[in-house]
Amino acid sequence: MHLFYTPEILQLAFPIVDKLREVLLNEEESKHCIRVLRLKIGDKIVLIDGIGGWYEAEISDDNPKRCSVTITQIIKEFGKRGHHLHIAIAPTKNMDRLEWFTEKAVEVGIDEISIINCRNSERTVVKTERLNKVAVAAMKQSLKAYLPKINEVTDYKKFIASAVNFTGQKFIAHCFKDETKPHLKNLYHQNNDALILIGPEGDFSADEVEMAVSNGFKEISLGSSRLRTETAAFYSSVVINIINND
Repeated sequence: MHLFYTPEILQLAFPIVDKLREVLLNEEESKHCIRVLRLKIGDKIVLIDGIGGWYEAEISDDNPKRCSVTITQIIKEFGKRGHHLHIAIAPTKNMDRLEWFTEKAVEVGIDEISIINCRNSERTVVKTERLNKVAVAAMKQSLKAYLPKINEVTDYKKFIASAVNFTGQKFIAHCFKDETKPHLKNLYHQNNDALILIGPEGDFSADEVEMAVSNGFKEISLGSSRLRTETAAFYSSVVINIINND
């Protein structure tokens, strides 16, 4: 099954419930469809819009620059989840690691990623355009119809202040020795929205932890192993998805 990301399908002048309508793929997806995958007239593909729309289609014109397809079936809210998972992660020094986290988190299931600039962050500039491309590829690879929102770099204090409006469960994972910290799996409740803070390679500062706790975040453990930033973030995503049976 070949998936093509076509957010522009929402701008077409026909109701989303309509079928048997012609849609043009953009030049990039047309090239991938016809020249790379070598698909032909009559081949079946799927279009996704990134907000839950799943459009089954058939190629009607195999032009490599303006491939035309006919919509045959539309499914709304394809694969919609019963919770919202938001990971706020400090940028890693090596961008490849942040891209790895983005790819794997999208594959297992995530709804929003925020990049937070902490006191010990080793990087302050992140090209979210690249992360979005990684997310789109992972969405298509894992047969999903929802594209996670990736937010620009935000100062830690500003992010914590904005999190007051988050109505789900809020957690902060850090490496300070505290045998009483419960594991994430023992605090998170199924089908609840979750916001999880993951610190930089030098960890959160004591002041940052205190600030989060005073704003409603619960301190959590992710096990006895010391995890890299991207591993901790991915592990948190997996825990939440397992609890929700995703």
